[in-house]
Amino acid sequence: MSDTLNRRAVLAAAAAAAPAASLAAAPGAKPLPKGFLWGTAISGHQSEGNNVNADTWLLENLTPTVYKDRSGDACDSYHRYAEDIALNAALGFNTYRFGIEWSRIEPSEGQFSNAELDHYVRVLETCHARGQTPIVTFNHFSAPLWFSARGGWERPDAADLFARYCQVVTKKFGALMGRCTTFNEANVQLLVQVMGAMAPPNPIRAKMLEAARKATGSPAFMAMAYSNPEISQPIMLDAHRKGYAAIKAERGAVQVGVSLTTQEVAAVGENSIAPQMEKALYGGWVDVARTHSDFTGVQTYTRLLYDDKGIVLWPKGTEMTAAGYEFRPEALAATIRWAHHTIGKPIYVTESGIGADDDARRIVFIDRALAGVRQCLDEGIPVHSYLYWSLLDNFEWTSGFDKHFGLVAVDLKTFKRTPKPSAYHLGRIAKGNRI
Repeated sequence: MSDTLNRRAVLAAAAAAAPAASLAAAPGAKPLPKGFLWGTAISGHQSEGNNVNADTWLLENLTPTVYKDRSGDACDSYHRYAEDIALNAALGFNTYRFGIEWSRIEPSEGQFSNAELDHYVRVLETCHARGQTPIVTFNHFSAPLWFSARGGWERPDAADLFARYCQVVTKKFGALMGRCTTFNEANVQLLVQVMGAMAPPNPIRAKMLEAARKATGSPAFMAMAYSNPEISQPIMLDAHRKGYAAIKAERGAVQVGVSLTTQEVAAVGENSIAPQMEKALYGGWVDVARTHSDFTGVQTYTRLLYDDKGIVLWPKGTEMTAAGYEFRPEALAATIRWAHHTIGKPIYVTESGIGADDDARRIVFIDRALAGVRQCLDEGIPVHSYLYWSLLDNFEWTSGFDKHFGLVAVDLKTFKRTPKPSAYHLGRIAKGNRI
């Protein structure tokens, strides 16, 4: 299994459901709470293109590298954001979650780019002009090259640098932000750990990191995905607390959440270690979500199975996604219930999606995931959004451009956006605001 930068690639490398009735016309569909947020999510590095000051850009352009492709122009969303936001609105959604790139805003340590801050202000203003609630992610895996060259999230002062960045951004964005999260899937390193033997290190990783140290002239170079979680996770927890405080100090009214990778953890047989593995997946993030967040961002794709010895493969005959892990839309309801009972804050589904080349299976996945959301609402759980990952087929980190999670296909030469049937399907449900 190759090293990865995010949970989708982690799960993809780790590895016959019957068709469901369309929820768009499902009998008995009930209205959702007023103000429910329907939308999609994208990240900066995966969609914007040419993020040349980022650590990920360096890593994917090295020889050797664990990256299948180079991001290059990606989807050119840096220039085409207005088209993407307009498309999101036209499909019937009212929310657009996007990541801002720290490496653009602070390209060298202590030097903040007013031009790039203005760029993201225009993105936010475009969201409002199109009736979209913008949800901003301050850090979606990639980081400034200078930050990683000095040791990244293994340096004790990293939390203070992140908080300074949060303060500068919030002062500029102000009330334009609808909601925000500090990190995307802050516990993703812990997911790799709990997968154990299913996620062994790629032997090329060490050579890639050595090449990065040579290229930067810094023996301390370390990107988040490859850092030691025993060192980096406590620092990231501190960074979230300090970032949360910095955002609130500038804009107390904005809701700041904790976004987590929340895969369903299920037991197989007697004496399963699943409860211990579930705790290990979240580490200190449960406590920080209770004390330093206004909501929990749930991001669910599949489930992990554990017997009394460790993680086990999905049973023979299990339907798998094109990304290589179990087709399990019901996992979303399981993790919503987990977040509700364990953390107790309002819940936003900030990512739910499937890597699929067969768009009909994407529609089935969406319908069954939403059926779980309906069940949770009926149980009295405060679920406030459903955001699909992703609006676009984009750069899926180490997997390159081969994994298709988007509702919209993108021609990587012309950048033409072509909505898939699943885009119109989910859009119709969103317009009706009933499941």
